[in-house]
Amino acid sequence: MSRVSRRAALKALGTSAALLPALSHSGFVAFASIQAAHAAPAPKILSASDFQTLESLVEAIVPSDERSPGAKEARVADYIDLLLSESEEELALQWIGGLAAVNQEAMSRFGARFERLDSNQTDAILRDISKNELNPDTPLAQFFVMTKQATIRGYYSSEIGIHRELRYKGNQFLQEFVGCATEDGKDCPYCRQLKS
Repeated sequence: MSRVSRRAALKALGTSAALLPALSHSGFVAFASIQAAHAAPAPKILSASDFQTLESLVEAIVPSDERSPGAKEARVADYIDLLLSESEEELALQWIGGLAAVNQEAMSRFGARFERLDSNQTDAILRDISKNELNPDTPLAQFFVMTKQATIRGYYSSEIGIHRELRYKGNQFLQEFVGCATEDGKDCPYCRQLKS
């Protein structure tokens, strides 16, 4: 896809936001390779600056914590860029327009691009654009819902999401099912869940 003007991208954002299709088998193979290589991002669709905005946005949605790394380290922005490379041009334009709108909001409120904001500024923007998440009433709110859904899908398709966050170990034979035995706020030795 050739680079498009910001105006065309913002116009595309105004159309109803579509859900991303599933990543193809070859897309999942490419995503696994990206994660394994730990190489610098090489976006297929997004510009370098749009990719940085997307990385900051997905990290704000699924941040790192004491349990596991966040969406940036899980390479969720790469996952979304791969999805866009397999999608119709209209969907890619919606994402480019959405990222431009996020940056426009950041510039008008704080005088800096989204990826340069501190966590309080980022939270303020996300709080406002997610207010009507169940019934998004603006193009920016629709873009947030689409981004959140893609972030969750990408995160739990990643090595980090599956193995470090969910602690999935694959199909294993259990001699007995003990259940959760979380004590004193420590991980359960059986299911590895933290006590809430």
